Amino acid sequence: MNDIDSNIEPAMKKFNGFVVGIGASAGGLEALERFFTHCPSDSGAAFVVVQHLSPDHKSMMIDLLGRYTSMKVVMVKHDMQLEADKVFLIPAGKLMRLEKDRFKLEPKAAHVLTLPIDIFFTSLSESFGSRVIGVVLSGTGSDGSRGAIAINASGGFLMAQETNSAKFDGMPASIIGTGLVDAIMRAEDLPERLMSHISNMPPGPLLSGPVEEDVSISDDDAYEGILQILLQTVGIDFHDYKIATILRRIERRMQVRHLNKIDRYYSLLKEERQEVFTLKRELLIPVTNFFRDPETFKVLESRVIERIVENASTGSSIRVWISGVSTGEEAYSIAMLFLEAFEKFRRWPNLKIFATDVSQESIDTAASGNYSEATGTEITSERLERFFTQTGHSYNVKPELRQTIVFAKHNLLSDPPFTQMDLVTCRNTLIYFTQEAQNKALQRLQFAIKPEGYMLLGSSESIASADIGLLAIDTKHKLYQKSANPPPMRFDSLSEPFKRYVARSNKKDAVSSSSTISNSSIIDTAVKGLVREYVPPTMLVNSQNEVVHLFGDVTPFMQAKEGVASLELNRLLPETVVPVASALIFKAAKEKEKIASDAIRVSTGEKEKTIRILVSPIVRDGLETLLLLSFIEKQVGNGEVKPKSIDIDAETVERIEVLESELAATRESLQATIEELETSNEELQATNEELMASNEELQSSNEELQSVNEELNTVNAEYQEKVQILNRVNADLDSMTKAVGVPTVFVDQHLNLTRYSPDAVGIFKVRETDLGRPLDEINNILIYSGLMEDFKRTMATGRLIQKEVMTSNKTTYLVRLLPYHISNDGQGAVATFIDVTAYRDRERLQSIIDALPEHIAVLSHDGTIMLVNKAWVRFAKANGDTNLETTGLGVNYLETCYGSNAPAGSDARKVYGGVKQVLEGTKETFSFEYPCHSPTEKRWFVMNVAPVSAEDYGCVVSHVNITTWYEE
Repeated sequence: MNDIDSNIEPAMKKFNGFVVGIGASAGGLEALERFFTHCPSDSGAAFVVVQHLSPDHKSMMIDLLGRYTSMKVVMVKHDMQLEADKVFLIPAGKLMRLEKDRFKLEPKAAHVLTLPIDIFFTSLSESFGSRVIGVVLSGTGSDGSRGAIAINASGGFLMAQETNSAKFDGMPASIIGTGLVDAIMRAEDLPERLMSHISNMPPGPLLSGPVEEDVSISDDDAYEGILQILLQTVGIDFHDYKIATILRRIERRMQVRHLNKIDRYYSLLKEERQEVFTLKRELLIPVTNFFRDPETFKVLESRVIERIVENASTGSSIRVWISGVSTGEEAYSIAMLFLEAFEKFRRWPNLKIFATDVSQESIDTAASGNYSEATGTEITSERLERFFTQTGHSYNVKPELRQTIVFAKHNLLSDPPFTQMDLVTCRNTLIYFTQEAQNKALQRLQFAIKPEGYMLLGSSESIASADIGLLAIDTKHKLYQKSANPPPMRFDSLSEPFKRYVARSNKKDAVSSSSTISNSSIIDTAVKGLVREYVPPTMLVNSQNEVVHLFGDVTPFMQAKEGVASLELNRLLPETVVPVASALIFKAAKEKEKIASDAIRVSTGEKEKTIRILVSPIVRDGLETLLLLSFIEKQVGNGEVKPKSIDIDAETVERIEVLESELAATRESLQATIEELETSNEELQATNEELMASNEELQSSNEELQSVNEELNTVNAEYQEKVQILNRVNADLDSMTKAVGVPTVFVDQHLNLTRYSPDAVGIFKVRETDLGRPLDEINNILIYSGLMEDFKRTMATGRLIQKEVMTSNKTTYLVRLLPYHISNDGQGAVATFIDVTAYRDRERLQSIIDALPEHIAVLSHDGTIMLVNKAWVRFAKANGDTNLETTGLGVNYLETCYGSNAPAGSDARKVYGGVKQVLEGTKETFSFEYPCHSPTEKRWFVMNVAPVSAEDYGCVVSHVNITTWYEE
């Protein structure tokens, strides 16, 4: 199929198939060859290869890849349309995007870090959604990781080359590190997995055991079971999320695992714990980047952040809560804006940003402050230099920025909200919640904002459905401000932070269809009833003094304090209870026994209560000690064993003494360290200034070098492929010259020897060391004084020159001289020497026998006629053999003229025997006289046969007319 002209393309049918986006860089050519060697050409998918190419180098990828696939390989042109079963290549020096099913090209900025794979993958996900298959092969850096996140968010399928089989593992390792990759294989194995995804056929068994036992579970019960598994395993209640969103992500995982029924996927989750965590990751969709929606951040900076900083005083505190922070890019973006505002207004208040997310993996990534090279395309060079340090292909957040942020795991719907915040942001999180959960989350966000504080939501989120006392500052960018006198809040969503939804089925047979779900629900309900009836209000505390669970109504004994929001016990208990509880916990954890306090009075709002605090240690799995902190309002009965009581004051003094001794030791160590640091500080300071200056120069050039290095690797791979092809051609040429056996020499435009065949050694006294020497300086046996002049003439005229020349050993050669082009600005010539000595000797022999009047024929060793003279031909034609069918060349003279079956004693038998003996060497000569009369005259001939000492010839036969002898 020829390329279709751009003015005809709009009439083509829109492409709606699968699109396979392949990203590769250094070492990618080898991986691409292995991939396409095993990839079928009739998959119905379109393949798009995106590489890091040098803008100054003409790519040879069309020719190189075309050797490994029968699909047509084309270079993309602007506005070209996707087609099935074609391979599209990105042009050098271009950035490529997809808009619907058409390619859009734009020039690549010179000397600027660009990530063409990320750019194309992102546009591909926007245009084709779940019909996208992303493949990342060998390459350096992390290009493709951002695009992979976008493909995953849109429901696409991701594959990566195994790092062990990749020539450069940077890109495959980076995308694998995101945790989003669905298949990790060798390059040659990826096509089979790709085809199984397209055709939705499983590549192998999915479950280790049978699943028929769960076939009777209804879809609703299977869905509820999946949510219960998620709640029990990862601690997140996805009942608060929109059903359509959850089902869409479950369907994607079912497609990846090749399951067509949700009950089978439910069975898979029960069998494979890792799949539960994979599904959780899919449901949380961590899509974010630095300064996402730049226009929104500009409005936030000018209308909120600068106003907050301008109204703050040095020493005051600015508190910000960023909920649903994902991997931290948004938190760092807002922190950068605050620090820049501090410089602008010359004020440095205390900035504390609380960045929270429900996913611990995302929090860990954000807290590490390590990001891929894609950061360089999202942040200005000035901010990169100020707030980041570059290490290889990654950027690390500097301590100045990192210290302003506290990252913590926090569930917006179940954990207590923060308080007294100047700014709260929650972008693109509420859109995944149900309407009820959205209202609940908005109430918590409003509760966290202090009067006249600000809130920023995502572009698709709204507060219209919840009257929470917020005034719109910019409706387009979803920026709001809390009024100075907000309306009273409803605390219904805050009073039950640990409430879980319990699914109920409308069908009576739902319980029988899933005994596991219903039994769990019954047991859970019974346990809650027992706790309410018999268990005093209790907190479960871990070894870090953090509350991990609550039993009963502990509200009277909880008093949240202003400041950093935390689940630490000391931040939740009333001031009068803190020292008692701390001492009890310290003692119980140390002695591993149950301990109770004396009766104490606690204010619980309008009245006071007399309680005793009981601490009971619990060892979990033999590793961590958990503590149950119970608030008992009544005295222990007479029949009960009273727990051991302790002297709180004594325990407090003992703990203080331990802490003071540790503090004294720390002070001594710190003082010694300070003295050492002061000694070396001056030297380090001078060295640091020099290093900073050098680092700025190196950092500015490092990005250019990285980009150039990847381009050079790609170019080098193409050249290596060409070198291999040339080596094969060169080997073929050497083999051909050896097989032909014709002496051949090659010279350049200066008549210097550049190449010669092995047979040329017999003519020219040449050795390997003579390559590059002028040919006229090398001795030869040719009697050919004009050889060099003929070389010059053939190169000047471009025509063939052909001559016969003799050698000093009497050999005749046919010399053929031809010009050939060496390069665009030079040429050379080649001379071949064909030995025609035998041919010329045969011509001379033919001339001699033609001059004789006798009828002469030369026979081979088996009697075949090899040569005849003109007299023989004339006689044969005159006697009836016009076409020389019985006496011409190639005819067996003995069998045709005489025959081995002639009667014994006949003349024919005598002639046959005599000639045969001469050919066999048993007789030296043979003569025979015979009559050969014609209708008009009588003739007599004598036949003479003599042997010939030659490899090809056996004997010579002559017939001499002796009629005159008889007439005399």
